[in-house]
Amino acid sequence: MAQEGPAWRRITRGEQRWPFALAYVVIIALQVVLPERYAAGGRWVLPAIEVVVVGVLVAANPGRVERSTPALRRLGLVLIAVASLGTAFSVGRLVLDISTGVDTGSAARLLGTGAGIWLVNVLTFAVWYWELDRGGPLARAIGADPYPDFLFPQMTTPELAPKDWEPQFADYLYLAFTNATAFSPTDTLPLSRWAKLTMMLQSAISLVTAALVVAKAVNALG
Repeated sequence: MAQEGPAWRRITRGEQRWPFALAYVVIIALQVVLPERYAAGGRWVLPAIEVVVVGVLVAANPGRVERSTPALRRLGLVLIAVASLGTAFSVGRLVLDISTGVDTGSAARLLGTGAGIWLVNVLTFAVWYWELDRGGPLARAIGADPYPDFLFPQMTTPELAPKDWEPQFADYLYLAFTNATAFSPTDTLPLSRWAKLTMMLQSAISLVTAALVVAKAVNALG
């Protein structure tokens, strides 16, 4: 591939691993501090699995993501699937508790639980976007797929961005956060069908969680 044009179209070095690892540290911490009622399989089951898998992935690429095998790729996807399972269970349990009138504690406790689940949802989808866009971080670095799943502003206006700009984890985290708050794309557009459907699912989860938690909390305060 010719080494011309913006960095996201060229072969570049792999991304740093630490932002991904930090996101998972936060996910695991939130899973541990949430009430055990909202933990799939118990408070420590999913966090224990995630710690082991994250450790393997970081050991394989401790600095930059520059080495991959089919086994490591599958392991990374399994890790996100485990986190997604935990998120789905937490959201489902919270929605069920609120809709059936189960005691969820004080308004402050409910808001804290809802905020924790909402943040886990944001981080989980950020990792999904980062791991799947154009085949993942390593595939993006080597230019394996020229067709982006997400169109960032720097791609359409390259004159406003440095030539070495390319999407990294922080960009996908911002995408997940704005999608969860605006319930729609903001400055980054989904291009592929899987990207559109995944963003639609995240928006739906965020909307239902926020609406029910706020309504229940306001009712409790009243």
